Amino acid sequence: MTDFDAIIIGGGHNGLVCAGYLAKAGKKVLVLEARSELGGCAATTEFVPGFRVSSCAQWLYQLSPAIIKDFKLPSYGLNFSAENLATIALDTAENHLRIAGDNLDGPGIAAEDHQNFRDFRRKMRKYAKLMQIAYETRPPKLVEHDWRDKLTMARLGLGMKGLGKDDMSDLMRLILINIYDVMNETFTSEQLRAALALDAVIGTPMGPRSPNTVFTYLHRFFGETQGFNGVSQVTGGLGQLGQALSQSVAALGVEVRCDQRVASINKTHDKATGVTLASGETLSADLIVSSADPVTTFKNLVGYAHIETGFARRIEHIRSKSGTAKVHLALSALPKFKGLNEQDLKHRLIIAPTMNDIERAFNALKYDECSEHPALDISIPTLNDPSLAPSGQHVLSAIVQYAPHSPKAGWDHLREEFLNRVISEIERYAPGISDLVCGKELLTPSDIEAEFGMTGGNWHHGELTMDQVLMTRPAHGATQYRTPIDGLYLCGAGSHPGGGLMGLAGKNAAQEIIRLGDAA
Repeated sequence: MTDFDAIIIGGGHNGLVCAGYLAKAGKKVLVLEARSELGGCAATTEFVPGFRVSSCAQWLYQLSPAIIKDFKLPSYGLNFSAENLATIALDTAENHLRIAGDNLDGPGIAAEDHQNFRDFRRKMRKYAKLMQIAYETRPPKLVEHDWRDKLTMARLGLGMKGLGKDDMSDLMRLILINIYDVMNETFTSEQLRAALALDAVIGTPMGPRSPNTVFTYLHRFFGETQGFNGVSQVTGGLGQLGQALSQSVAALGVEVRCDQRVASINKTHDKATGVTLASGETLSADLIVSSADPVTTFKNLVGYAHIETGFARRIEHIRSKSGTAKVHLALSALPKFKGLNEQDLKHRLIIAPTMNDIERAFNALKYDECSEHPALDISIPTLNDPSLAPSGQHVLSAIVQYAPHSPKAGWDHLREEFLNRVISEIERYAPGISDLVCGKELLTPSDIEAEFGMTGGNWHHGELTMDQVLMTRPAHGATQYRTPIDGLYLCGAGSHPGGGLMGLAGKNAAQEIIRLGDAA
């Protein structure tokens, strides 16, 4: 007799989603989370007394509406303080560019770019809807003869045909090239090119000229198929997503335990049979589902000595590099950005003057150095949600491109210098902001790895490149959530369809487990 039908390793959003769907199917489920809070990278932390911030992920723009509905998340506290925010690309000469849906507003935008932008987004929506067919189910294998995979391929084929001859040809051309070339051939405004290119590289170790960046742009754009027309801000910070999910799945009968670090996944012969906690306690289950990244799962929890050599080699070769850091500033008052009013500051602000500026920032990462002039994705969440800071004071949060996991000089030496470098970059657009800083925090990729358990600090649990997506994610032998170890599944961002707060990896994994009749 086992203790549980299923044990989920990791209480991030994918782990909780998977647990909830298994519980809906009548399974007895336990979720084990190493941290004291649930939600994984959807976390809210107090980084300075009285100042709270979404500490890792910053915006919500991909969460599946089916998951919101199935788990009644608004009833459990998931609310938005701002939805479908515009993106404002900052300019030192105050010629700021506002991007809101299909509309552009800025003095430097040529008339032809307004139409080009609408045409570009129309095309991207068509491509994203094609991706939706693949993202909302398990990835099909090409060499096997499962009828479900054949059905998915047929739907994808019909979707491709539905694009029309021109758009279908263009997709095949675009998908393998870089966002730099696409922007140059599509728009005349360098400011617009850079703003869109930043969306293709944010959260990745890639620059605009890197291959695969059209795919990463589409991966982000996928949120529009989920009902988002811009980024949204969660009331109370993104930790509320984890709290709402945990309360919902608990109501379904899922047992959730925090501060329970899993030390190992246990096997009997070729089957996963349970886990051993860091405390020494052993728990048994018919099924183990890991929402940890694939390298952590197989290298640290299973152990390469307990899996086939070829599969171990493929897991070890998963690329999980990161180039993304977070900076949080506690401010004694609201900063003043040149050419913007208080209402403007409620939106998403970005600093990425040109694509060459982003590429130069990326160049430093190639040599494990910090960008001299990093690109930034900025939020001042207290304008939409004053509860995050003491009255009259504010929080500024910035996603920073680029910072290495292990710089040559070491983070002990560089931490303060890089923090001040980021503040100086913001100061070019918000003079005097450094005088308002009463507390600050830098989360480097190595900090993110240590805090959230993501190998390399990579938000996607593995880079989103063409050899690590769809039916090749995370590696041959574990591409449909099931692994070579009987009874062991993956449900995290390292599996299909990848990272981002969408929840589909957890949902798809649960559906595959239920379909196969495991944990019966």
